[in-house]
Amino acid sequence: MENEGLKTSPRCNLHCPVPSSVLSSVPYSYCQPRCARTLKIWSHVARGTTFRYTYLHSASRSLSPLHQPMEARIFRLWAGRILRLCTRRSSGAPAPGSGATIFALSSGQGRCGIAVIRTSGPASGHALRILTAPRDLPPARHASLRLLSDPRSGEPLDRALVLWFPGPQSFTGEDCVEFHVHGGPAVVSGVLQALGSVPGLRPAEAGEFTRRAFANGKLNLTEVEGLADLIHAETEAQRRQALRQLDGELGHLCRGWAETLTKALAHVEAYIDFGEDDNLEEGVLEQADIEVRALEVALGAHLRDARRGQRLRSGAHVVVTGPPNAGKSSLVNLLSRKPVSIVSPEPGTTRDVLETPVDLAGFPVLLSDTAGLREGVGPVEQEGVRRARESCNFLATVVASVGAQSPSDSSQRLLLVLNKSDLLSPEGPGPGPDLPPHLLLSCLTGEGLDGFLEALRKELAAVCGDPSTDPPLLTRARHQHHLQGCLDALGHYKQSKDLALAAEALRVARGHLTRLTGGGGTEEILDIIFRDFCVGK
Repeated sequence: MENEGLKTSPRCNLHCPVPSSVLSSVPYSYCQPRCARTLKIWSHVARGTTFRYTYLHSASRSLSPLHQPMEARIFRLWAGRILRLCTRRSSGAPAPGSGATIFALSSGQGRCGIAVIRTSGPASGHALRILTAPRDLPPARHASLRLLSDPRSGEPLDRALVLWFPGPQSFTGEDCVEFHVHGGPAVVSGVLQALGSVPGLRPAEAGEFTRRAFANGKLNLTEVEGLADLIHAETEAQRRQALRQLDGELGHLCRGWAETLTKALAHVEAYIDFGEDDNLEEGVLEQADIEVRALEVALGAHLRDARRGQRLRSGAHVVVTGPPNAGKSSLVNLLSRKPVSIVSPEPGTTRDVLETPVDLAGFPVLLSDTAGLREGVGPVEQEGVRRARESCNFLATVVASVGAQSPSDSSQRLLLVLNKSDLLSPEGPGPGPDLPPHLLLSCLTGEGLDGFLEALRKELAAVCGDPSTDPPLLTRARHQHHLQGCLDALGHYKQSKDLALAAEALRVARGHLTRLTGGGGTEEILDIIFRDFCVGK
């Protein structure tokens, strides 16, 4: 049907094809178009014909910013919103929250004391009534003890705690129910099958609960990424960083930057539209330039963090290298607290790079044991030596036993460790004074281990960042890409001699910050982010 569900603006007698909620935020000049071309286009839009697509698209581009700039920009903005609305309606894409009700086991698989099953969607309350019939819905956000029964046979399934979260005050923004049942496989399977028999319910896909929370504005994209990192966090530092991002620190920072750009863009647009009038305050463009320069400094500082946030997510690489029989394998076994490498007095026991993930002082680390560095050995051990030298060329941190050469790359970090300190005589001479700064350690007795771990923690904090004190870190390559794009656009703004081009550069810069937090993101990007979530989250 033509114009079904459309609202009429209370401020004009034109039939506007936008919801009243959108229309209420539109400036008065949107509903009182003054040029004949706008009125002509509105007549086609009001009739709801398919002609509106091509006409609106071509007309919005044909209105030059130099000809009636205020009306042109207002119309182009409004036409774009109308086109997006019409496209969404013609494609049949459902509005957020209008889909089916989903359910899934949110706690881990396997036997446990308590398992949590939850639903989200408009039929959640109906499902709760059916499984607990003839009881009514419990008070919102209060745990109630209920007997769950199979709606098909009436057979009791379990006595469980149920919680009712009416939307929008829920995790997803929709009506939600949580069933806290006993964690036996038979109980969980019975409740899931009972939910599957309720009309309008279907099993959730991986990450679908969080995706609905994002679609309903409960989480922005950086908070979604923080939630995913929190679920996968294995160390204390990873947990701290993920929790800070989930709390919205990175999102708040980006929104503040976006507001700065919005203000600067408003100053430039005002000068374009009213520059010839005397109503503008003095120094409008100068104020915009000051704000842009300050933002450039802030963006540059975050882009120079050497990808510490990404390294903290994925883990730092620490290599133990040195001459044969220096105690490398003993040190790896000591740090990993398990027999990763064979320890033998025979030189050349380790002939390959042995890697094991460990938690060192709260930081995720991939610890590598390598072959002893020496010449004149057989082809197998020589290949191990070659791999050991190759490993040292690509690392952020190197833990070297005595005799190892410092990496040629000055950006790499080196800890010189003198092992077997238990062989030193208390009365005898210590290490030579010509040695660089070093640490004494005995893998046999553990003497010096605490000092070594503290030094290693400081090195890892420098490489990965300290989530307890540092500003919000960029945890993904996507963050780096958008901040770099924003910084490049600000560079174009500074170089622009034409104010219209300068304003466009500010719009591009602001668009990068908006997409970083989830505004205007494509479905492909969202699919990549949500695919790492488990079912039930």
